[in-house]
Amino acid sequence: MDALTDLIGIRTPTAHRPLLGVTVLVVEDSRYASEAVRLMCLRSGARIRRADSLETARRHLAVYRPTVVLVDVGLPDGSGLALIEMLADANPRIEVILGISGETGIEAPVLAAGADGFIAKPIDNLSAFQHAILTHLPADRQPPGPRLLHDEIVQPDSVAYHDDLNHIAQVLMDNDTENLDYVTQFLGGVARSAKDHALDKAVRELILQKTEGGNLKPRVAALSEMVQTRIATAGPI
Repeated sequence: MDALTDLIGIRTPTAHRPLLGVTVLVVEDSRYASEAVRLMCLRSGARIRRADSLETARRHLAVYRPTVVLVDVGLPDGSGLALIEMLADANPRIEVILGISGETGIEAPVLAAGADGFIAKPIDNLSAFQHAILTHLPADRQPPGPRLLHDEIVQPDSVAYHDDLNHIAQVLMDNDTENLDYVTQFLGGVARSAKDHALDKAVRELILQKTEGGNLKPRVAALSEMVQTRIATAGPI
């Protein structure tokens, strides 16, 4: 039935594909996290576009009106909270605005900015992803009857993870602490999404060192070496 509805252009939700008819814009600079969302949209019937920065998101939104916008809080050109505030105040308003982040303690600021909900990284559980969106959609966009619950855990290809590592390696190349907040936010989210526990621990230790003060450059250099090792060995995940 899903193949037939796609063929004739009917985009109504079904128990198997509860997000049919939904369009999603994910504003996320991590390739790995974006790929996870893309795979879950594909399995759920939703259509997706990606923006990797605030500037790119604004260009998309100037010509494209999605049903749902997922906004990462930490972006390379500013805070996703500013975009959430803009979308929440817009008239007409996007139907569903969700903040996403791997940071702890960020849910309250996301909701205060005007988001309808929050999804913590890693975003990998298909049922939880579907529920986070369906909870905020009107009745006419809900699938008829009971929804099939999938305990499927989505894991993107490791190529996306190593694309993220290459990106942050460029930022770390000069052993400069100027962009440290972005480095720890980005790399911590990527490590948790990919379940790279050793890298996540190293990021957390760097954040703690920054909080306590002291010379950060040795720890930044060590983190950079860890990233380079993973790039060279294509692992782990």
